[in-house]
Amino acid sequence: MQIYKNLGGNSNVSAFELGDNYIDVQFNGGAIYRYSYMSAGVLKVDEMKRLALQGYGLNSYIMRNVRMDYESKR
Repeated sequence: MQIYKNLGGNSNVSAFELGDNYIDVQFNGGAIYRYSYMSAGVLKVDEMKRLALQGYGLNSYIMRNVRMDYESKR
């Protein structure tokens, strides 16, 4: 997992991992959610990947656009 930069300073996202067709997002409580092309759609997952690498806006995007569109939770 790669540490999320959290440039805004108030994100609930702590880390992420990028795959070819998914992104795993770890939240501060430790839960890891997988958002895949199949569960959330290509455009949304690609935007999440961009925001994750940017280090800003990922938590807000998830809450507004893909909150329940995860494939699995670990």
